[in-house]
Amino acid sequence: MSDDPDRMDRTTVRVYTRGEEPSDVEYWRSQPLGERLRTIEQIRHEYHGWTDESQPRLQRVYRVVERT
Repeated sequence: MSDDPDRMDRTTVRVYTRGEEPSDVEYWRSQPLGERLRTIEQIRHEYHGWTDESQPRLQRVYRVVERT
């Protein structure tokens, strides 16, 4: 497996007959929280078409406050 933490482990493949597939909900509940969050973030990147250069950043806002 690659050292890239954003890559999913695809080394195990299982084939199921139609109607006997395990529940998607049960699968994701069995995954560690970190893996679920990484996958959600990966889906967001794919959906928006972001790359490292095009990913939106937080905007910096400065406010000048006068102290009395």
